[in-house]
Amino acid sequence: MTLAQLRALIAVAEHGGFTAAADHTGMSQPAVSRAIAALERELGAALFVRHRAARERRRLEEPPNGVRHEHGIALTEAGRRAVDRAREALRHFDLIRADVAAAAGETTGELRLASLPSATGTLIARLLRAFTDRYPQVRVRLFEGVDDDIRAWLRRGAAEIGVVTLPAPGLDTVPLSTHDMVAALPAGHPLARRPVVHIAELAGQPFILTTAGCRPLIMTAARESEVRLDIAFEASGPAAILEMIAAGLGVSIVPTLGLPADLGTVVTRPLEPRTTRSLALAVPSLPDCGPAVRAFLDQVDAELSAFTM
Repeated sequence: MTLAQLRALIAVAEHGGFTAAADHTGMSQPAVSRAIAALERELGAALFVRHRAARERRRLEEPPNGVRHEHGIALTEAGRRAVDRAREALRHFDLIRADVAAAAGETTGELRLASLPSATGTLIARLLRAFTDRYPQVRVRLFEGVDDDIRAWLRRGAAEIGVVTLPAPGLDTVPLSTHDMVAALPAGHPLARRPVVHIAELAGQPFILTTAGCRPLIMTAARESEVRLDIAFEASGPAAILEMIAAGLGVSIVPTLGLPADLGTVVTRPLEPRTTRSLALAVPSLPDCGPAVRAFLDQVDAELSAFTM
């Protein structure tokens, strides 16, 4: 078993096939195929299934980049376990170089960061710009997904650090941002004329519920106000929810972070009782962070301190 084989295994899993893996590793497609075949022989198990049924694998088993698997290629259970261990092995191998460089006063390596779409442009882009200016030798890989995706990527080692909605049990977190949740309504809706909307007033309205990290916050707020929401539709992304509201399909509760400046035919109103969402940067273990992650957290702390002064 070689490092090249492990890198090929991870590349096929992350990029969805042998051809795409070859493009991203600099290996030829036959070389990637031979590396995987050699691993399967050595381990005595198939690491990938190669049939159309593989396309029905659950979304959270797919790689962070969201690339579809070519020709129905997907990881077997043995393959998923092998990829998890391969990522762990390569992380420790890469940390040898990074830690030695850090001892010499240099920060190198790779930063694999996962973010919520609503946080990428509003929070993360500015932080990454300052980080890459200061540490140009660190290669940054940015993934986007919903809360469940990010927690799964952190758990599997596909990402080293991620933006999550608090609370985040089982992860070490550093506070990032707290912002309000608001009622979102079609412009012609009777409640749109109110300066403030009580969550009880949303009862009986067709409600569009997010499937992402805000879902528990919304359901908790409704339960604490003894309100039963009439959930007519579910959608994951804020853009889809806003489009459904604009089409008159219902009302919703959305975070203010990441809302576009022009909402078109959608209006937002403050929500009573006040409900907030808190975001944090999360890592599996702060003491085990590599130099690039530690440097990013230090940069974030400096940037946020300067911003709040």
